[in-house]
Amino acid sequence: MKPVIERGSIWVLNGPNLNLLGEREPGIYGGDSLADIEAHCVDAAHTAGFTMDFRQSNHEGELVAWIQEARTAAAGLAINAGAYTHTSVAVHDALRLLTIPIVEVHLSNIFAREEFRHRSYISATATGVVCGFGSHSYVLAISALAARMDL
Repeated sequence: MKPVIERGSIWVLNGPNLNLLGEREPGIYGGDSLADIEAHCVDAAHTAGFTMDFRQSNHEGELVAWIQEARTAAAGLAINAGAYTHTSVAVHDALRLLTIPIVEVHLSNIFAREEFRHRSYISATATGVVCGFGSHSYVLAISALAARMDL
């Protein structure tokens, strides 16, 4: 791995049930585990010259606390809030406080799924949205964040 030229840290936050990737509905979410996705993200961030902070929680309050922490610690944020995407005003409000680029990430195409998944409380706060490319959605999000920070 080439040395990282310190450009800051990209944070990737993951919400509920994503710790079960690889086991949970692989026909929808793919066969990669969250650890596999983390490894891909670390490689993508390092290639772009960033460090990586990768986290997962099943608890809404913990995600909110991490988003607040990212205000001063992260250069960019990718977030797959899982089901909280469609339900959490608290996550939405925390994301509104950020001045860094935010990419909303989904493994599946949420617009090709159940109607309730078409509504996102995160999209209104995000710089962009990546969905439907399986675990590669995360790599695309990191690439987009890096490109955005190069503007």
